[in-house]
Amino acid sequence: VQLQASGGGSVQPGGSLRLSCATSRSTFSLDAIGWYRQVPEKQRELVASISIDGTTNYADSVKGRFTISRGISLAKNTVYLQMNSLNAEDTAVYYCYIDFVGRLWWGQGTLVTVSS
Repeated sequence: VQLQASGGGSVQPGGSLRLSCATSRSTFSLDAIGWYRQVPEKQRELVASISIDGTTNYADSVKGRFTISRGISLAKNTVYLQMNSLNAEDTAVYYCYIDFVGRLWWGQGTLVTVSS
């Protein structure tokens, strides 16, 4: 299983970014797929996830600002994280993961920096 994350970058507070995670399998066949984030000296934090039945889960700190979704049709192997109203506390390395055949699989991180 392969995952490729993209879409990180620098943005000013209040701005938006969209992260993408391309997998080698249809996201509709995975038990779950989502994003964690990590800042130095802190534990990795679950940001958002979507289960095989479409149930979504968000960290309290991002509810109402972030939206996770799965691509359809030709993009069915991709999951997106739309991040709006970004603030400095969202600065982190974001990691895409999938839950498949009883284990977690990780992509490389993508850095999101929110700064004025």
